[in-house]
This record gives sequence, C-alpha cells and structure tokens, in this order.
Amino acid sequence: MQSSAVTNVRLNDQSFWAAGDAVRREGFAALREHDPVHWVKDGHNPAESFWAVTSYNDVRRVSRGPEVFVSGQGIHLHDMPNELAEYMGGMIVMDGQRHARLRRIVNRAFTPRAVARLVSDIRAAAHDIVDEAVLTHGSAEFDFVEHIAAKLPIRVICTLLGVPASDHARMIELSDVLITVGDPETHAGGAQAMLSAARELHDYAEALATERIADDRDDLTTVLLRAEVNGDRLTIAEFGNFFQLLVAAGNETTRNALSHGVVALTAHPEQRVAWLADIPGVASTAAEEIVRYSSPVISFRRTAVADTTLGGQAIAAGEKVVVFYNSANRDSAQFNDPDEFRVRRTPNDHVGYGGGGPHFCLGAHLARVEIEAMFTALLTTAPGLAASGAPDVAPSSFVHSVRRLPCHL
Repeated sequence: MQSSAVTNVRLNDQSFWAAGDAVRREGFAALREHDPVHWVKDGHNPAESFWAVTSYNDVRRVSRGPEVFVSGQGIHLHDMPNELAEYMGGMIVMDGQRHARLRRIVNRAFTPRAVARLVSDIRAAAHDIVDEAVLTHGSAEFDFVEHIAAKLPIRVICTLLGVPASDHARMIELSDVLITVGDPETHAGGAQAMLSAARELHDYAEALATERIADDRDDLTTVLLRAEVNGDRLTIAEFGNFFQLLVAAGNETTRNALSHGVVALTAHPEQRVAWLADIPGVASTAAEEIVRYSSPVISFRRTAVADTTLGGQAIAAGEKVVVFYNSANRDSAQFNDPDEFRVRRTPNDHVGYGGGGPHFCLGAHLARVEIEAMFTALLTTAPGLAASGAPDVAPSSFVHSVRRLPCHL
C-alpha cells in the first residue's frame, strides 16, 4: 500500500507545479523515500500515464541506457501535436545513428577548447551588463531577470550565431514560448502559440543559413554549415532545428541558473561571504552548486522500447519514463545534506546537465563559463546585490523558470 505522502504527489496535475518550490521539494522527497520509480496514472487519458524516476542512480541508468529508453517518441510529459513535433524534431528528439551523426557535426563548436576561446569576450559582456545595471538603477529595485540574467546568455549565443542585436529581444520572446511548457503566462495560445514560435525561429534560421551559404561570415552559423564529418554536412532544415535548440536551451537554462543563484546567495549570506573571500577560487565549484541546487531543467521524458526493470518496477515496452533531475540532485544517497547550498561543495557529480549518455548537454561547458563570468562580475562590481522579494517561478514541469526576480544593489 502506497504512503499517503506519495498518493498526494500529483505530478500530472498542474496545481502541483503551481504550488511553489517548497511543495515540489517535499513531494519529490516523499517519492524518493517511498516509491522512487512511481507510476503516475492518468485516468482521463491512459496514454498520458508515465513512470516518474526520482532517485539519482535510476535517473543515471535511464540516461545511460538509450538502447532501452529512447528520446525519439517525445521528451515532454505530455505528447505534442504531430505538426509541432515535426518543427521541434532536432537532435534532442533523435536516437541512434541519426542523433550521433548530427552530434558529430556540431560537437566541435562546443568542446572545452572551442569554448575557451570565448572566455574573455563572455567575461567582458558580463561586466558590461552589470555595469549598465548599476549605472541605470543605482539603489532602486529592479528585475534581475530582465536587466541582468536574460541579457548574457542570449547575447552570447546570438553573437556566436551572427544574429544582430536588434533581434535578440525577439529571440528571448520566442524561446520563452517554446521552453516554459505549462506556464499560462507564456502559453496563452497553447500548442498553436508554440507552433507559431517554432515556425518563426525555424524560418529565421533558414534565412540566416541561406545568407551564410552565399556570403561566409566569421560566426558559428558559417562554421556549422561548412563543417564536414566524413563528407557529411548539415542541411539547411537540420540547421534550422539546431538553431532553434541553441537559442531556446542556450538562453533559458543559463538565465534561470543565474536567477536561482542570486536567490540562493540571498538566502545563504554566509555562502556569499565564502565566495567573496576567494572569487576566482570558488567560482567553479559555486557554478556547479548553483546548477545542482536549482536544477534549471526539471525533467526529460524517455520511452521504453523493450520490457525492462527499474528500481524494482516492471516497465513495459511503450510506457513513458520521465527522469526528474531536480529530484536526483537532492538525493541524500548521493549528496551529503542535499538541501544545503554550499559554494565549495565537492565532489558534486550532479545531473543538472543530464545524467550522462548520448544526450548529455552539448552546451555544458559554455553554460559553466557564463555562470562563472556573471557571478564574478556581480561579486566584484555589485557584491551586495540581493533579491528583495520572492522569485516568480513558472508552474512548469519542464524548466525551473524564474519569470521575475526583484532585487536591489
């Protein structure tokens, strides 16, 4: 018989995701303790039922078992309309050789060595953004998301791709619609709004690719379109899908990590002191802890293609399996005092960038550099910056998105 603590955790009910972070943490703690591979039954639509995987080891096993748990049948809790799924059919929803082919082509642009060449520019951009916020707002309250967190990742990824600054704001608007699934604020139009945003991003990318084929530039778009692996190149349509993934994932996840990082430092002033005592020395471990503690990506879905067993549960071929990174990152079997925020935490083998396997986050190195750069700029230029109110967190089961965060210097 299930514990009442588990029975009351309704992961397929929007009210659970709208209840706030404290309720989510309590619910996932109950699942890890009593039923770490939990069947979430949808009585209205059985096809929407799924297995919720909440423990660290089981999340890693699913992530590293692509021969059983595939991505190609959808990555969200709920199925998308076919037309929308086609527009969002990039390598994130591919398996096997199709996925490996695209990954091989684009991977070289995101290796540690490739990202290392961008570090000085990213650091300069972070300082410019903080300086502008200090100059503009002084001691007045302002929204950290709009004026700081949202600016760095979109500037970095769009500058890399050759997207002009005049289009950056629109890229943010479109990626918000695609990423914050379940948020009524960005999904007032439902699936149709997502389809419209996906089309616009895809069309923009194809127009950009057509320009670069005719006229090379010194940007990532040109590099990706010219890159060959065994004579194989990206098609314009494939570049369109990858562009969409880069703009959405490269913007949203880092932006949210930055916002949650400020919330964590405000709630744990002793950790701010520890970081301030050695800004360059603590930056790397602190960036990892921010990602672990906040889990900017909450979940990804897989689908079992063979009968298997996970966490003592028999899983049948065709059943949906959802890994919850936010829960795995708070698993006491893996982390000492997981609910504590510690900027010097080590080791810290979190799953904030995925649990390993072929779909491990391609942009992990870039995200780390951006987080370290922004907090270095904040702690050196505006060391007293803190949240002045609670974050406005979107009720999404996909991304741990902070819509607004009031702060002051």
